[in-house]
Amino acid sequence: MQVLKIATAGSVDDGKSTLIGKLLYDTNSLTEDKIEAIEKSSKSKGYDYLDFSLATDGLVAEREQGITIDVAHIYFSTATKSYIIADTPGHVEYTRNMVTGASTSQASIILIDARHGVIEQTYRHFFINNLLRVKDIIVTINKMDLVDYDEEQYNTIKKDFMALAAKSDYDEQNITFIPISALKGDNVVEKTDAMPWYNGQTVLEHLELLDTEDIYTRGKLRFPVQNVIRPKTDGFHDFRAYAGKVYGEDIAVGDNIIVLPSMKKSTVKNIHFYDKQFASAPHGSSISIELENDINVSRGDMIVKENELPTIDKDLTATVTWMDSKALIAGNMYVLQHGINKVLAKVVKVNHTIETDFSGVESEATSLEMNDIASVTFKLNKPIFGDMFKENRANGAFILLDKNNNNTSGVGFIE
Repeated sequence: MQVLKIATAGSVDDGKSTLIGKLLYDTNSLTEDKIEAIEKSSKSKGYDYLDFSLATDGLVAEREQGITIDVAHIYFSTATKSYIIADTPGHVEYTRNMVTGASTSQASIILIDARHGVIEQTYRHFFINNLLRVKDIIVTINKMDLVDYDEEQYNTIKKDFMALAAKSDYDEQNITFIPISALKGDNVVEKTDAMPWYNGQTVLEHLELLDTEDIYTRGKLRFPVQNVIRPKTDGFHDFRAYAGKVYGEDIAVGDNIIVLPSMKKSTVKNIHFYDKQFASAPHGSSISIELENDINVSRGDMIVKENELPTIDKDLTATVTWMDSKALIAGNMYVLQHGINKVLAKVVKVNHTIETDFSGVESEATSLEMNDIASVTFKLNKPIFGDMFKENRANGAFILLDKNNNNTSGVGFIE
């Protein structure tokens, strides 16, 4: 079954958790005890409706404050697809969590309150989706019932958002607008009669038609070696294969390859998946491969096709999203983890911070505070083999670890 990964985004009280709860309820994805808990809680609060946000707000603090704080991953299925939804926080204080939730998503649902229209957080969340190259954007204009299902209000918000989208890398066909009322269920799973002027799909109908191609499978072949397989049994005494996941292009028997960082050349001899052999393996496959000649290949090496080398360098410039309460400043040292490889990285310079409303950059910045986004230059103690993030998401991203406590301090996207 196809799997679609979705992130939600929007300001506080825009209705993200309610929308997801309604999707779960209408697709019969909630258990009996969960429904009973929602009914009991809604009644105790004096609501004359079911508060579906309770289906996703798992932390005590979230239930008490009525906001999403952590990234919650919610799973549900239809007859044709399985879905993984990253319900991310809307408050600016938790923007770093939104980056985490959207980092592996193929699509993003951005909610806008029909009463308030496009606001600062809309800009920030759309900017992050653009930064992370999330493929499809669904703009759900929520709480249409509170503006009397006014078509003119919907069109005004749509126009304002498209003015913002014109500053991004998105094509118009990758942005879809749907007017909804998550609370009442209008255009969430079923079409509503309350907005006869809208002839488009419901949220679920649109999700059902989206392409589920893994966003990490695009680009040139990248095969990071996770493990070297040497059974050393009687039947496989001389067997040597290299296990990992295929990113970018497909790989096939007979492909001429280069192993990094040794730059040794070889040819793919066999491709294994469990106890079966295949002539080729598509991107996204977790496989093991044998090479024609016996060369030194270790965990952390990368296999690529000839004439498709990544950039191999100790100097690195990247767009960094900062997640630590301790500021990033020039001269600081971090552990940079790229794939499974770890190197020491020294901050050479904060080139500029990036305004998340697409208005430009601030070139006078010398440090990064939590939730800041900036272009930063690093010097590494040994080279990594990376690609620009816009060309290869899997091989173009890294994380920065605090070398004293191993906490994740930031994420970077190679420029």
